[in-house]
Amino acid sequence: MQDIKILVVDDEERMRKLINDFLSVKGFNVIEAGDGEEALEIFYKEKDIALILLDVMMPKMNGWEVLKTIRKTSKVPIIMLTARGEEQDELQGFRLGSDEYITKPFSPKILTARVEAILRRSNSGAEGVVKCGGVTFDRASHTVTANGKPVELSYKEFELLDYFIQNKNIALSRENILNNVWDYDYFGDSRTIDTHVKKLRAKLGDCGEQIKTIWGMGYKFTDE
Repeated sequence: MQDIKILVVDDEERMRKLINDFLSVKGFNVIEAGDGEEALEIFYKEKDIALILLDVMMPKMNGWEVLKTIRKTSKVPIIMLTARGEEQDELQGFRLGSDEYITKPFSPKILTARVEAILRRSNSGAEGVVKCGGVTFDRASHTVTANGKPVELSYKEFELLDYFIQNKNIALSRENILNNVWDYDYFGDSRTIDTHVKKLRAKLGDCGEQIKTIWGMGYKFTDE
């Protein structure tokens, strides 16, 4: 995995070293940045960063600003790292386009597992064009259209729609969706999935109505 670059952004050198040590053992090529400005400089210089681990509270430019800047041009998977565990912070991260949100202190082994899960799904190489109702989903080109109009989705929104389409017309619980789309046993709040579904519906426009709410359970994606 030496060709898979992961950018670790944190103003604490000890934290960067801890993450670097665990990811390097797995064979990843880890690049470090000590603040937001340095992170952006490295990201646009390297061009082939596969995933970013991004701290929220940093000098010069905080993680939210870095996230917003990168999302203007890239869908690279981003995991936010923060010492703050408030619900509003987590929701803000998802609204801005983060793919994961991990509160410090965390288990390095769990963090590594999440990194591997995201990279495994993003590099799965699944191909095929699927049409469901007004939605056309192309795994190979990583594109989506709704009623013929291009739809810009984040990495996690694309994965969520992919899972819905694979399980068309099947009622899915929130726990089932989280465990499969996030690809690990999720111990967080089920509102994570509600936030992503709300954003996905909005981006799909009229086609968002194909995502049906199953009250008290979860969701179902239909082709009409």
